[in-house]
Parts: sequence; structure tokens; C-alpha cells
Amino acid sequence: MVSSLATRMDGVAHSVGAVEPRRAHFTTPLPLACGATLDTFELAYETYGTLNSDRSNAVLICHALNASHHVAGYYEEAPDKVGWWDNMVGPGKPLDTTRFFVVSVNNLGSCFGSSGPVSINPATGQPWGADFPLVTVEDWVDAQARLADYLGIGRWAAVMGGSLGGMQALCWAIRYPTQLSHALVIASAPKLSAENIAFNEVARQAILSDPDFFDGHYARQGMRPRRGLRLARMLGHITYLSDEQMEAKFGRQLREGLKFSFASEFQIESYLRYQGEKFAGYFDANTYLRITKALDYFDPAAAHDGDLSKALEDARCAFLIISFTTDWRFPSARSREIMRALIDNRRDVSYAEINAPHGHDAFLLDDAQYHATVRTYYERVAAELGEREGV
Repeated sequence: MVSSLATRMDGVAHSVGAVEPRRAHFTTPLPLACGATLDTFELAYETYGTLNSDRSNAVLICHALNASHHVAGYYEEAPDKVGWWDNMVGPGKPLDTTRFFVVSVNNLGSCFGSSGPVSINPATGQPWGADFPLVTVEDWVDAQARLADYLGIGRWAAVMGGSLGGMQALCWAIRYPTQLSHALVIASAPKLSAENIAFNEVARQAILSDPDFFDGHYARQGMRPRRGLRLARMLGHITYLSDEQMEAKFGRQLREGLKFSFASEFQIESYLRYQGEKFAGYFDANTYLRITKALDYFDPAAAHDGDLSKALEDARCAFLIISFTTDWRFPSARSREIMRALIDNRRDVSYAEINAPHGHDAFLLDDAQYHATVRTYYERVAAELGEREGV
């Protein structure tokens, strides 16, 4: 009991505490890769820590597929709604908010506060729905650069993300090479494999073929394509876990014995159905379609005849690349591709391959080696800031 209480108190002491989401409104048109333009748009974001006097200690967190700007802390009205990377960001944590000013942003096209399919189209006064344009990783980074200007941050101390967030960090290094000092690319890849694109397509087809989808205008019908979203999430969730983890957690455990039916008999079936149902209750189908397409489209080497070294030629920041041994969605070989391309360009790059059993989801979880690696790297970033400040 004493140990449990101590753990809870330690969590409180190392939390950023109650936080409030904010919104930035932009009226300068944003051209998108698809050829469309957003005349106005909003970005939801949160901040943790204090910006120093010369605005040099800011770190940008980029989120993955179904996450949001709520990275750390909790909401006063919902104390159980803890940020998705709360174990990483906070006082005394690997990304220490007593040293750094952390900015987390919700991507365009998402359903958690930034302009997207569920927000109002100013031209019609109705939700965008299927009319919201397809967006890319490059579009997200361009919008984030607008947010940096809005916040008066001329250069990020670091840009950090896992999975799709890592793609954004890599894109920042390519697209805005003078506006960040470090990029932390975690459990990510320079582009999706054919297998990954295939998984995304099956997930999208589950949504598109749902009779409640109504060509993406389901909100007008007062409907939600829950069945399609449920199946999409079940498929996606399988790819985030390792076989080792699923075997250890579920194996072939039965819930109540064999029933010789199509009911949820195995524990793993029940778990996937639960995850799918929960996801379908809060996520938006049009958002899911757009974010998976952004994943598919990301390929910075495509403009250089497939030469990733050439694509990274303009990058100037230092890099930390982290992969996980059981991540078969974004295997370590993909992270090593990035590392080799950076070495070809004689860039400052550190690489860590973490032996963890959790599959792709490992970047979200507690692992002593992983967190120590990130902590040590940020100590380096903090030391560099101290040198610039003459400390």
C-alpha cells in the first residue's frame, strides 16, 4: 500500500498537471500538395514548460495516426484523460519540461480540434465531411511552421515524433533545415513498404464499404460508419503489436470455453473487438481515410529518383534515430536506411536499436533503455543551449 501510494505521488510530482488546449487561427491561405488551398484554418495545440528569454528551448512534438495534441498532463474536467506521451514529457521525465518548452500540435485533417472533416467549412457553414481535401505530411509540416511563427519560435531546439510523427520530424529536417537543431525520429520509416500500404488500403476499404459511410457525408444523414471504423482499427491494432507480445498476453486463452460459434471465444478476439468498438466511438472515418493516405504518400526520396541520401542532402540538424527489435510494421531496417543516408551526407546521427517485446507500440510504452536513450540525448540538447547562453 505504501509502495502504491509512493508511485501515485511520484506520478503527480512529475506531471505537467492540468493543461488547457489552445487554438491558433490562420487567415493566410495554405496551399496543399493536392492542389487545393485552405483559405483559413485552425490548429489545436498545447504547451508545457516555460519558453526561455531567447526562445531557444522549444521542442515540437508531432503525433501519430490516431493521437492528438494532448501529449502530457490531464484536463481539469477529465482528470483520467492523461496525455498519450505523458510517460515521456514532464518535470524530470526524458523530455524534461523544467528545461524545455514543449509544443504539441494536432494535424490538419484530424478530428481533435484542428481544421478537418468534422470542422465547419467557412464557405458553406456546414461540416467539411468528404469535401475536406487530402493532406500530406508536407502539408502538416508547413502548417506547423505557421504555428512556429505564430508562437514567435524561429528555431526549434528539437522536433520529435514516433511512427507517423517521426516522418514529420524527418520532413522538418528536409523542408525547413535551418529551423531546427535536432530531429528525433522514433519507430519510423522514410516511406511505407508495399505491405504497409496494403494494410492501410484494407482498412480504408472497410470504411468505404460500410453502408453508413454515404460517400463520406454520413454526418448529414445523422450516421457514423462504426462497422468500418471498428474493422479498420482491429486490423491496424494487430500491426502495432508483436507476435511475442500477443502470445505472452493472450496466447490461445479462451473466455468461457469452446462454443462452436462465431462469437468472441478467444481472449485475443475479445480484445480486438473491444479496441475496435472503443475507437469507433470517438474517431472520425474521414479523418482515418486522410491520415492513412498521408502515410502512404510520404516518400521524400521520390523526387530524387528514389535516392534517400539525395533527399536528405539539405538536412543540417543532428539526429537521434530509434527503432525497436520487434516492430514489424516499421522494422529496424527502415530506421537504418535513414541512418545510412545521413551518414552518406556526413550528418551528425545517433542510432539506438531497442530490444523490446512490444512491437510498434513500444515507442509509447515504458522501457528503461528507450527512455534513458531519449533522456541522455535531451541532456545533450540542454547542454548545447547552456553553451549558447553562456552558462
